[in-house]
Amino acid sequence: MEKAKRIQFERKSSTDFYQVLSKRVEDYFKTNNISKHANGAMVFKTIFVLTVFILSYIGIISNVFGLGMVLFLFAVNGFFAAMIGFNISHDAVHDAYSSNKTLNRILGTTFNFLGTSDYVWKIKHNIVHHTYTNIPGHDSDIEDIPFIRLTEVQERKWNHRFQHIYMFFFYLFTTLSWVFKNDYVNFFRRDWGWYKNPDHPKVEYFRLFFYKALYYFMFLVLPFLVVDQPWYFILLGFVILHFVEGMTLALVFQLAHVVEEAQFPEPNDEGKLEDTWAVHQLRTTANFARKSWLANFICGGLNFQIEHHLFPAICHIHYTKLAPIVKQTASEFGLPYHEAKTFGGALMSHIRIMQRLGTA
Repeated sequence: MEKAKRIQFERKSSTDFYQVLSKRVEDYFKTNNISKHANGAMVFKTIFVLTVFILSYIGIISNVFGLGMVLFLFAVNGFFAAMIGFNISHDAVHDAYSSNKTLNRILGTTFNFLGTSDYVWKIKHNIVHHTYTNIPGHDSDIEDIPFIRLTEVQERKWNHRFQHIYMFFFYLFTTLSWVFKNDYVNFFRRDWGWYKNPDHPKVEYFRLFFYKALYYFMFLVLPFLVVDQPWYFILLGFVILHFVEGMTLALVFQLAHVVEEAQFPEPNDEGKLEDTWAVHQLRTTANFARKSWLANFICGGLNFQIEHHLFPAICHIHYTKLAPIVKQTASEFGLPYHEAKTFGGALMSHIRIMQRLGTA
């Protein structure tokens, strides 16, 4: 792939879609006299998710349970680690959880206790992914997985014809890659497509290695020291934790951007795109199961990917109310609003596009 050019979105639009939508969203919060940030339901979910995560960890290192229960607790911890990432860390690093930036910064550090870096996440996700969504060569979220072809720009190889089957195996390693490789690679890389990686503050070098070491100690060293089980069973539990967490995270993120309806726009030779940034977000993102209480509770609003990309600074707890406003406004302006009614429908769409990318 040739060197990435600077990406420029269309500045003048034939419609004022985003202006109208933003006003309607503002009016919703003013009319109902509510904050754009966390409410009581969000606080309850935060306490619940953190409590289960902490208790499952305590259960692992307590040395009072048998092997089967210890492995089960590793799996529970992995699932709730994903829920922390979806519901708490993600909102916090977007400054969406609270109007208090200090509280957001504190809650954002929960990413580090999941083995990843909140600082790297802000660059990779907040800046790069949210700006250059689904643009080949710029959005690393569609290029990070080896042996898997996610866009038509990528070279197709013989093994890709089977990727719709074996991709799930690689999804298992999502967070293991973050913990042991990706954060380091992304911290020291020179650029993300056109976007140049900044000169990191010295404190971030310390934070990266300090929190990584703390995580390795908490989830590998300490269990080896205190749990009366063979070391290979503790290692198995650690792998189970990340397989559960990795699969959960990978599926939710893939179903939001790599489905049949979502587009992968390419800029012209000058690096220009036909759409404004807001319209680009509509074309490249998709919702799923937005009327499912369980999906909304687990996914932290990431099944409302359209609303999240258009309003990342609004707490996800409000997306269920904002979605009808966004959908209606998009319809009025003749713009797409991609969604699958169920998780299963979105999953099948993902499988179909992966099969097509592997053979087309």
